[in-house]
Amino acid sequence: QVQLVESGGGLVQAGGSLRLSCVASGIIFSINAMDWYRQAPGKQRELVAAITTGGNTKYGDSVKGRFTISRDNAKNTAYLQMNSLKLEDTAVYYCGVISGASHYWAQGTQVTVSS
Repeated sequence: QVQLVESGGGLVQAGGSLRLSCVASGIIFSINAMDWYRQAPGKQRELVAAITTGGNTKYGDSVKGRFTISRDNAKNTAYLQMNSLKLEDTAVYYCGVISGASHYWAQGTQVTVSS
């Protein structure tokens, strides 16, 4: 069973930075990609960023140039560096792992940006 543990969420002022971490453990035969999604109240879950084992990245349009995803394959860990945070970045952030045909999710961590 795959387990994902997130850390790093919290409260930050607009313009500030936060770094999220996500550690995957358990029976992971092959991780193809790790990603971050977020969901704000009343909105659909949206892609924030994704990174493949080979290091290819993809970002949601609203975070391009501000957020950076990285990973340590040996540690099955992904990071999301969030800079220049805006009020609209407030959401629950979910780390995910894609392994084969399965997409596993962490429970989510709250990120709140205040004015």
